[in-house]
Order: sequence, then C-alpha cells, then structure tokens
Amino acid sequence: MMVCEYKPGLEGIPAAESSISNVDGQKGILEYRGIRIEELAEKSTFLETAYLLIWGQLPTSDELQAFEHEVRHHRRIKYRIRDMMKCFPESGHPMDALQASAAALGLFYSRRDLHNPVYIRDAVVRLLATIPTMVAAFQLMRKGNDPVRPRDDLDYSANFLYMLSEKEPDPLAARIFDVCLILHAEHTMNASTFSARVTASTLTDPYAVVASAVGTLGGPLHGGANEEVIQMLEEIGSVENVRPYLEDCLQRKAKIMGFGHRVYKVKDPRATILQDLAQQLFAKFGSDKYYDIAVEMERVVEEKLGHKGIYPNVDFYSGLVYAKLGIPIDLFTPIFAIARVAGWLAHWKEQLAENRIFRPTQVYNGLHEIAYTAIEER
Repeated sequence: MMVCEYKPGLEGIPAAESSISNVDGQKGILEYRGIRIEELAEKSTFLETAYLLIWGQLPTSDELQAFEHEVRHHRRIKYRIRDMMKCFPESGHPMDALQASAAALGLFYSRRDLHNPVYIRDAVVRLLATIPTMVAAFQLMRKGNDPVRPRDDLDYSANFLYMLSEKEPDPLAARIFDVCLILHAEHTMNASTFSARVTASTLTDPYAVVASAVGTLGGPLHGGANEEVIQMLEEIGSVENVRPYLEDCLQRKAKIMGFGHRVYKVKDPRATILQDLAQQLFAKFGSDKYYDIAVEMERVVEEKLGHKGIYPNVDFYSGLVYAKLGIPIDLFTPIFAIARVAGWLAHWKEQLAENRIFRPTQVYNGLHEIAYTAIEER
C-alpha cells in the first residue's frame, strides 16, 4: 500500500489548475487573468474586474454597460429575507448574518441548471448585486433602523456607501472603496476559495457555494485579520510604544496581525496600493494617528523580521482605509466578502467546466482491533 506524505493544511499541494489569478510571492506580483493588480487598480472598476475574472476577458464597452445595468437593477432583496434578517440577534457578527442570508437566497432560486449560460449569468448578477445590500441592511437593522433602499443612479461602490449612511459619498471616497474591492476580489487558492471549489464540485447551487466560502472567510486567520489589526494599533496607542509592543510579541512568540503571508516573502503589492489610498484619504479628510503607528510598526517589523520574509499583507492597511471611510470594524470582513464574491464565482464557473468532486484521503493514526465494551462495564 502506498503511503502518502502528510502535509498539514495541504501546504504546497496543488488542488486545481486555474487560469484566474497568479501570485509570485518572491517578486510581489499579483495578476488577474494575466493583468497586474497595479494596472487594474489604476484603470479598472470593480465590476469590470469582476467581469474579467468570471468570464476570462475584459468586456467591450457594450458588454460592460449591459453587465452594470443588470447589477444595478438586481440590488433589492426579497422582503422575506429582509424580515428574516430582522430576527437576527443584534449581537450577532455581520459575517454570520451574511452567511445565513446568502444561503437563504438560494431558497428562492434553488433550480440547478448548471449547464445553462443564462442560469449562470443570472446567479452571478444576483450574488454580486445583493451581497452588498445584505451587508448594509444588517448593519442598519441591528441598530433598530430600516434598511436604506439601493439607488439605481449610483455605481456599485457609491451605492454601498450610500446604503450604510443614506448619504451620497464623496467621489474620492467612492473611488477608493472601489479600488479596495478590486484588490480583494481574487487571490488564487486561499482557504475560502478552496472551500468554494469543494462545495461547487458537488454540483450544488452557487448560493451554497458562496455561503460556504463566507463561513470560511470569517475566521481570524483569513478575512478577520483586518479587524484585529485595528485592535492592535489601538492597543499600541502611540508611536513610542511600537518597539516595546513588538519586542513583547516576539518574546511571547505571538502572531503580529497584518504581517506575514503564506505566499508573499516581500511586501504584498495590495498593501502598497492600500497604503497609497490611505494617504489620499488622509490628505483630503484629515490625518489618522493610527497611520503613524502603522508606518512605524512596518519599519520596526522589517528591521526585526524582514530577513525572514515577513512584511505587511493586505490586511495591514485595509482597516485604516475602511475606518477613515466611516465603516465599523466588524464590517471589514463582510466587505472583504463583497469583493471576493467575484473570485469565488470565477472559481465556481471554472470548477464546473471540468468538474470532479473533491475526495481527498487521510493518514489514519488511530488504533486497530479494539473490542467493544458493554455499557455496564464502562
């Protein structure tokens, strides 16, 4: 019998072939369908990037206009889903609310016609359109307020910021938020994407695929890290406390949130872009004391740990940007999900193209030939 080598967390083991995105961790390169993330962040929009990821090519002007029109006019959610969300506990985490709501969406569109391009496009449009609405609705309803209706005259990112506050956002703020969504839209075979592909391989509906991925993203070792970065910066409190804080973490071998990556051994290119976005926000809307702490933290971590390939990842500066946009800390990860839906759906489509259900093996390390003990003898 052949003995398989056990790799904890499947580290380094390919789980699929994919043409969606590529990471070169040694050079700090991230590409979507071969296009560098820096170029997309500068020139594209989130919905155009989503189209690129899901359908494999940049849309023509007419294709993009039609896609944007469909998404704009599918933002409203069923009143029964809204009523269900009103029953969620106010203390519940928004990621749990989003997972339940995404799964519930499948109840209304449960027909599985996975070979029908119209069904696939409708599902893509519906999920991209309604996930932001669900996030914004729960944010308001847990405070006892009615959700804000989407506005068809606002673009994707501006509409989401509007639904959070019922105030039309500054154009710079809306554009920066849109770039943030581009940066978080896809990142190869991460935990939530693997979860999505495993679920997709069973040929269930795309709403279950997204719900499973949302549940995976919610963990602090994946999407939840940007919340903990802000908490860390608050705990540090001042630039002067950075070095003592870091030295204490190193002594205790504690994880430093926002630093290090399984793939990148240099600074995450998304972190570089996010740092620039933060500077643009602070230049227009006022500085943030936590940014100075973050910059000093990056400098000292590089001094202490740069030789080990530990640098800022995407989570380190994203929280600062979201906080400056007035977004509550516990919405940071749901916003990550809003963006990553594009990547999950791209992998869903790719999985369907040449599907084989995932059925990994295991290395059994338990006992053998153990006799059953009657209950009265235990």
